[in-house]
Amino acid sequence: MNMLIYIMILLSSTEGSRATEVITPKSERVFALEGDNVTLSCIYSGSVRGVHWYRQYAGSPPQFLILEYSGVTTEAIPPVPRVTINHRKEERHVDLKISSATVSNSALYYCALVPTVTGNLITLYKNSFHMLKP
Repeated sequence: MNMLIYIMILLSSTEGSRATEVITPKSERVFALEGDNVTLSCIYSGSVRGVHWYRQYAGSPPQFLILEYSGVTTEAIPPVPRVTINHRKEERHVDLKISSATVSNSALYYCALVPTVTGNLITLYKNSFHMLKP
């Protein structure tokens, strides 16, 4: 039996010394079935060198998933299976792609920018990823 995957994107940010780098979720909700390919998307403004993703399970600290920085992709060690990043700099758009989603993908996801201006804090956005029975 397939389970319904429900993704809700919530906004939460830390303030940097300048507000030129802003990141927002592309949509607030995404629905999918277990086994589907799922994409979490964020759109940003300003000039950034990199974008990275974290996930957090209830009661645990955030876990680094993947980073794209100046055209180079760095994965967690060990790499998180079935997770990839697609950073389209010209469009200022970044996707976290989860292939063949399972219950273990149910977590809180963070999309974060690495700003080009030294001294700015990283801006975080929460992406809540839930799986519910239909």
